[in-house]
Amino acid sequence: MSFRTIEWRDDKVIMIDQTRLPGEEVYCEYTGYQGVAEAIRGMIIRGAPAIGVAAAMGVALGAREIVADSHDSFFRELDNVCDVMARTRPTAVNLFWAIERMRRLAEANRERSLDEIRELLKAEAIRIEEEDLALCKAIGRHGAALIPAGATVLTHCNAGGLATAGYGTALGVIRAAHEAGKQIQVFADETRPWLQGARLTAWELMKDGIPVTLISDNMAGFFMKKGEITCCVVGADRIAANGDTANKIGTYSVAVLAKENGIPFYVAAPTSTLDLSLESGDQIPIEERHGREVTHLHGLPVAPEGIRVRNPAFDVTPARYIAGIITEKGVVRGDYVKGLRALVAQ
Repeated sequence: MSFRTIEWRDDKVIMIDQTRLPGEEVYCEYTGYQGVAEAIRGMIIRGAPAIGVAAAMGVALGAREIVADSHDSFFRELDNVCDVMARTRPTAVNLFWAIERMRRLAEANRERSLDEIRELLKAEAIRIEEEDLALCKAIGRHGAALIPAGATVLTHCNAGGLATAGYGTALGVIRAAHEAGKQIQVFADETRPWLQGARLTAWELMKDGIPVTLISDNMAGFFMKKGEITCCVVGADRIAANGDTANKIGTYSVAVLAKENGIPFYVAAPTSTLDLSLESGDQIPIEERHGREVTHLHGLPVAPEGIRVRNPAFDVTPARYIAGIITEKGVVRGDYVKGLRALVAQ
């Protein structure tokens, strides 16, 4: 990859500031967990897998900040660090998965010295980053087989290297197909109101030399009806046990349009994005963000002052619209309840 989304270096967490792309490639450094938490809230880092990595690194930083005279006081403070990280973004299940993994590791090594526990947490956070990169490449290999040669792939939001530790989920599939010589092209939705498709996906693909065309969100149906879209591949922030999938707002509309036009719609995500505790997508919490994201663009108003705004950050695509869920362990189709549980059991 020609950029790094997030890394641990010299006991600092370093991440690319995604709010400043594509105009500036700026890297932020964090030495404390509160800074990492604010970066997640402020979307300096975003995308479910990348948020999970950031949360793990935030917990590791927090453990190093704790001044404690006993194990009991250390673990009380560590719980507080975990709680702060957990309150940053409510929809991305990878956030909670990573925090719980860090918490379990600490508890399993409670008899060790505090310095040893801190080092173990640091190593685990780095391991989560390395695992995510490997998972994305595996997702890419499985998904590339579904992309026909010469295909035009529509994607929504950014599920690329910027949304992960590197390579990407949906863009991992696209990258793998491109690397296999399939001569594919990409249509990237703008993805309003934060324009992750326009600012981030287009930037990534152009950097990699993958042919990409930018369209506004409300153009997708037009190009589908004209026969210019072969398939759709998107990422996910949480997948319920029945296959219902939460992803960036506007994904549901793309899935419905794809179904109407007989176009396969795929979801690419690691198994850490599965939340089998939820029976359906109706139970997925949907984050609502500040209305200013809709009424202003780069600080300039684009709507009347005082207008009421609704700004859900995600929507849920019912499983019936999904042709397949692509994971690092393989592709699940059809009976998602049975297929996803079998996948997790592997």
